[in-house]
Amino acid sequence: MAIDTTDMTWLNPPPFDEQREDGLHVRSGEKTDFWQGTYYGFHRDDGHFLHRPRHGDFTAEVSFSANYRALYDQAGIMLRADATHWMKCGIEYTDGARHFSVVVTNGNSDWSAFRIDHDFVRIAVRVTRNGDALFVQYRTDMMADWRMARLAWSDPKLEELMVGPVFCSPQRAGFEATFHDFSLSDPLSRDIH
Repeated sequence: MAIDTTDMTWLNPPPFDEQREDGLHVRSGEKTDFWQGTYYGFHRDDGHFLHRPRHGDFTAEVSFSANYRALYDQAGIMLRADATHWMKCGIEYTDGARHFSVVVTNGNSDWSAFRIDHDFVRIAVRVTRNGDALFVQYRTDMMADWRMARLAWSDPKLEELMVGPVFCSPQRAGFEATFHDFSLSDPLSRDIH
């Protein structure tokens, strides 16, 4: 199913993006990333991010598949107010394996990641914003139920966020991903369990 991109805008357009029957196919530029300061000391804001605006509370979902090969190849979803206030989550390739990764940036970035040990082709990511909280969930094509990955703080004073698919390749160019679907709706629930 193709993603309707008619009301969406690229921050840092990739060198290649093409709509096909199974989704939006993309390829990354050279050494792209989003990161602010912590541990590494660098500030990067040149990853590829396709977004639309959303006020207040919402649930956003994206499903995707990708060809992860190099350290830090990553794809997923991003919620962004500006260069120093954002969250990205999805799959990131590190230590020779695919990890579910969440980076929250409020001035400086933090990073949490855990390895997904079973094999999968596609993964879906869901983020629900409720007031001062971001509830992050994931489900691979080998799982029936959504699993919680993180409950993170979000500044409720940031009323409008840009929301949509994101991908980066900090060590190379040519990382390929396919975003199969994307939805942005009213929040599904405040339930965690």
